[in-house]
Amino acid sequence: MSRILALILITACVSACANQGLRDLRSNSRGPDEFIVEPKAELQTPDDLTALPTPTPGQGNLTDVDPNSDAVVALGGRPSQGTAIPASDGALVTAASRFGVTPDIRQDLAREDAEFRRRQSRFTQYRLFPEDLYNRAYRRQRLDAEATADLWRRAGAKTPSYPPLN
Repeated sequence: MSRILALILITACVSACANQGLRDLRSNSRGPDEFIVEPKAELQTPDDLTALPTPTPGQGNLTDVDPNSDAVVALGGRPSQGTAIPASDGALVTAASRFGVTPDIRQDLAREDAEFRRRQSRFTQYRLFPEDLYNRAYRRQRLDAEATADLWRRAGAKTPSYPPLN
């Protein structure tokens, strides 16, 4: 009996040494992968079939998805403007960039985050039971909604969208 218990304990300890990274997003099911399916626009029949343009290999068509334009529409903009900043938002851009703009901010943040995750993962690969390492690594950076709302309320700020005090 003690050999069986020792074998189970050794197996559990060795299996806990596998480093799965912060998030293991692989699916073990044999079902369809909903992230592979790309939604397309609804097909439409043109008014005049003789006036269709010549197909060009590698070019887009009317049913192709354009996520940038979809995001602009979802945020209330006009996709015809493209990525140009409208003149009505000039004050907002000026206020947001008043302390300067770092052109390579995405690369800097990615590098700093990779270094942070490397420092946080020194001892996270040795666990007896699997756990979500993402939450463990970033727990100090988590925002506590209740504490923040209480802080602002004590400072005298109105918080109408937050649930009222009991």
